[in-house]
Amino acid sequence: MSGPVLAFIEHAGGEPDRLSLEALAFARSLVTKLGAALEAVVLGSGVEGVAGQLGAHGVGAAHVATDARLDDFAPAAWGAAIRTIVAARAPAAVVVAGSERGNEVLAHVAARLGLPMAANVIEVTPGNSWRLVRQRWAGSLLEDAALDAPIRLLSVAPHAVAAAPTAATSVPTISTFAPELEPADLVARVVRREPKASAGVSLADAKVVVGGGRGVGSAAGFANLEALAKELGGAVGGSRVVTSLGWRPHSDQIGQTGLRIAPDLYIACGISGAIQHIVGCKAAKRILAINTDPDSPIMAVADYAVIGDLGAVVPAITAEIERRRAPA
Repeated sequence: MSGPVLAFIEHAGGEPDRLSLEALAFARSLVTKLGAALEAVVLGSGVEGVAGQLGAHGVGAAHVATDARLDDFAPAAWGAAIRTIVAARAPAAVVVAGSERGNEVLAHVAARLGLPMAANVIEVTPGNSWRLVRQRWAGSLLEDAALDAPIRLLSVAPHAVAAAPTAATSVPTISTFAPELEPADLVARVVRREPKASAGVSLADAKVVVGGGRGVGSAAGFANLEALAKELGGAVGGSRVVTSLGWRPHSDQIGQTGLRIAPDLYIACGISGAIQHIVGCKAAKRILAINTDPDSPIMAVADYAVIGDLGAVVPAITAEIERRRAPA
């Protein structure tokens, strides 16, 4: 039997991060192939509650680094902490979420261990040489690769695997450890957070997202999109050009250099559909495109389309939702 598969779990507000739970689901499938145990590592002070929730996702043992210096993102320090538990547990593989932060932390782990890492993996076939399928060029193509190392370091492409609990819930064994951190490990770290100006549904977690592109026309034009999103209990995002023009903050950007979303419904308004934007929204279960151009690239990935002026179409949809919800 091989060593365990070790999953790194990020968290916020006392809850495991969604992308980390996706990576954990991927790790669970790898455990089945290897006949190994599934373990997790969680960093920060007072996170035993987060670790305790992981039993619902198949984790048998959770290793918690109870160090307040790890509470906020510090890539070198996080890498050092993970390396500590890797040295202690000798896992067959380390699996992390393939987010910007996850890939950066895993790169630190790889450098400290002198091992290769594979980013944005979506499939693994273990063997003497592990066969991998991973996303390249922002997900526009898939690469077949091999990874040979005593410990395989893998990040999982965002939204490539659904996060889902197991049928049977168990209580993981929780142990704490104290990583050795050098002053240099804490030079680059998050020291302050600026709260978002607006509250509401998080773009990353919204079940419905209304996105706007150049076709919205101006920052003021997003008022119609905001009204529709409010009726649907959703969030509003934008394309890269929208944030470049200053119509929306960068935190609202959907795409290769922004956020990758996976809502039940994505309503793309006035968005042509460049490949960089498609990368950010292709995990949506359904896409509705509203555009005056029937030949725009977004139409190739849309499940539904309305060919027309979004300035008229979006308010009409909002008005119809309001009408149907009005008491008889």
